[in-house]
Amino acid sequence: MKKSHTLSSYMLISSLFLSACATPVSGPDDNKNDVIRLGHLPITHAAPLYFTKEFEEEYLDGAEIELIRFGSWIELMDALNAGRIDGASVLFELAMKAKERGIGISAVALGHREGNAIMAAHDVESPADLAGETVAIPHTLSAHNLLLDEMLKREGMDYEDVNVVEMPPPEMPSALSEGRISSYIVAEPFGALGVTLDTGHVLHQSHEFCPNNCLCCALVLRDDFMEDSPELAEQFVKGYLDAGERAGEQTEESLAAHKNYLNVTDEALELSLDWISYDNLRIYETEYEFLRERLIEMGLADDPPSYEDFVDQSYFEEET
Repeated sequence: MKKSHTLSSYMLISSLFLSACATPVSGPDDNKNDVIRLGHLPITHAAPLYFTKEFEEEYLDGAEIELIRFGSWIELMDALNAGRIDGASVLFELAMKAKERGIGISAVALGHREGNAIMAAHDVESPADLAGETVAIPHTLSAHNLLLDEMLKREGMDYEDVNVVEMPPPEMPSALSEGRISSYIVAEPFGALGVTLDTGHVLHQSHEFCPNNCLCCALVLRDDFMEDSPELAEQFVKGYLDAGERAGEQTEESLAAHKNYLNVTDEALELSLDWISYDNLRIYETEYEFLRERLIEMGLADDPPSYEDFVDQSYFEEET
């Protein structure tokens, strides 16, 4: 396993083991008031979730969303795996690892498409300049780690040619400006913040390295929630999909809604939204299989779940 994998993988596996042995704190009666508990981190990639909450009277017909903000992906996954929340906007790769280890969850929609910039210090003109330098990612099990590996491969470099560190996303722009790292790859709005604060520049964008889309964040729901409250789950997911279309609009109302959940300047938010799309949140088998194969190639997963076992697209209308 490549460097930087060991500690995070141990923490995740420990969390999954404890969660699988725990008795979920929720049950069928907990949703009697039609309250859906959903986890997230404060990133632009979770915007459809914010907009579903912001306009829940319009989308949910009396149901209520309780958004629970977490400080790290490990904390969020522990809550999801143990049943303390009904679902979450989460890194696709983390959710796949949980499913691989027996947690009853399913990916029902994307959180976004694109919007993963590879940021670099101003003196870094190409990936070759990163040899021997430090690159920050939010988690080993992330699209950002896969993007790093893909970029290095295309440059004729090995993953081990750079020093990979995990770092909280809010710390990355300042770490770049202080010279503690030479590059970072992360969810929005932290790439856009790096540009607007002039701490670095965009070396590459995710669409340059993935066919169609790099699967990054997904809306994941617990299987027991969908089984115990099927009508509520359907109402929520359909509202989420409608809210996603609204999240991409750069209107005054839309920007204000984003800023209710994100501490970010208008300039950074608008740039971030330029890089992201929320229009089509369907999960396609071809893009999922690309991700699955890359996780195996990088030694990040032994037997990731198949598309049929993990992805539930029943809430989408049939494509014509």
